[in-house]
Amino acid sequence: MGSIGSTFVALADDGRLFGLDPQLLFDAAITAINVFVLFLLLSFILFNPVRNMLKKRQDKITSDRENAEADKRQAQALKQEYEEKLKAARQEAESILSEARRVAKHNEQKIVDEAKQEAARIIARANTEAELEKQKAADEVKQQIIAVSQLMAAKVVAASINEADSQRLIEQTLNEMGENTWLS
Repeated sequence: MGSIGSTFVALADDGRLFGLDPQLLFDAAITAINVFVLFLLLSFILFNPVRNMLKKRQDKITSDRENAEADKRQAQALKQEYEEKLKAARQEAESILSEARRVAKHNEQKIVDEAKQEAARIIARANTEAELEKQKAADEVKQQIIAVSQLMAAKVVAASINEADSQRLIEQTLNEMGENTWLS
């Protein structure tokens, strides 16, 4: 520490302020100019390309962000369009189902009506057949009555009989035919 203090004292003894001489100031000025020139050179050689690269990167990020926002808007528009199409498709499906229900109801009613008509035809046919069977039975009864009458006439002619014999003969013939013939 003694040597440093003596240097300051020695410099101060010289009469120069802080030991600054013109050579030192000139060297400091040259060094400052060299640093400034070096700064300018490095600025053109290194800093400008870095600045350009950063500017390009910033532009790219800005462009990417704008593209992302545009894509987001486009996606929102597509989403809305698809939702509208989905809504329209649902409405169309509901319309188709409604139409199918209406057609099914109509077909159901048509089938029921046809079944009723068929049942009415079957009943009418059964009634017709029953009438035919009744008519046939009535015809058979008439045939039997005619046969009985002929048989009685033949017996009356064959044996001229009296009234008591005639009544007995009718009762005998009726008993032979049976009571069911007359009841139906």
